[in-house]
Amino acid sequence: MKTMPAALAAHLKQEATTTCHCWRVTRRDGTVLGFTEHDRDLVFGGTTFLAAGGFSASEAEASAGLSAGADEVAGGFSSAAIRKDDLAAGWYDGARVELFLVNWAVPGEHMLLNVREIGEVSRAGGQFRAELRSLAHRLNQPQGRVYGRRCDAVLGDARCGVNLAAWRGHGAVVAVKDASRIVVSGLGGFEGGFFRQGALTFSGGATVDIETHERKPDGTAELTFWLPLEEPVAIGETFTVTAGCDKTFSTCKARFGNQLNFRGFPHVPGADFAYSYADGERLHDGGPIFG
Repeated sequence: MKTMPAALAAHLKQEATTTCHCWRVTRRDGTVLGFTEHDRDLVFGGTTFLAAGGFSASEAEASAGLSAGADEVAGGFSSAAIRKDDLAAGWYDGARVELFLVNWAVPGEHMLLNVREIGEVSRAGGQFRAELRSLAHRLNQPQGRVYGRRCDAVLGDARCGVNLAAWRGHGAVVAVKDASRIVVSGLGGFEGGFFRQGALTFSGGATVDIETHERKPDGTAELTFWLPLEEPVAIGETFTVTAGCDKTFSTCKARFGNQLNFRGFPHVPGADFAYSYADGERLHDGGPIFG
């Protein structure tokens, strides 16, 4: 149950009010940012809430129980605090958002309305739109591990254990075919497909996922990305590329020699077998099944 401060409650009883909304965003990296729909900056609670032009929220609905409500906030990149590169890098994914009702004439009179998390973020031109999810949405998230044939670890993390230093390459861009395909030098010593499903990080810091890696006769290589590049790439720009993994047991063993750390269940029977009935053509004795 929320208790409204007496001063703010008295203000809201007046015929004319001076209220607005403020958002305090705590990003995944710990950076705290403040924004307001008001036309000037406001300061309270140790945070400066910047007046971002065009920054507004949609109508919000609250429901009883544990249903996961959602609303959204939209705005433009008019504020230097919101950078397209930070959004693309995922710093705002899952960020904590506190929504306040504030008397802009006396910012000390404010009230915390709710706490949300940033969900899906979409960008178009110079604008962004972010979904604000209630904390109850966490109850819908899978918890624990899921049994599956493929590995659920991230290549190179603590659960995987592979040292990525031995699986990296360096090169430079020699041609740009389109936003999803580039030709690079420096990878002539790697066989085609070595960096398939890997990741490429440009010298500027942007990281993209690789769909295919094709080796050319002249020693260059063509890399195709799953998604188009956010920003144009200059000829000669350098990068670091890391090998990929298709999460299968055979790749873990043959390529990385890391089968002892494989985090999948390659011998789990498939759905067709699991839902089949006992017959005379298959052995159902409770023994191990190798598919």
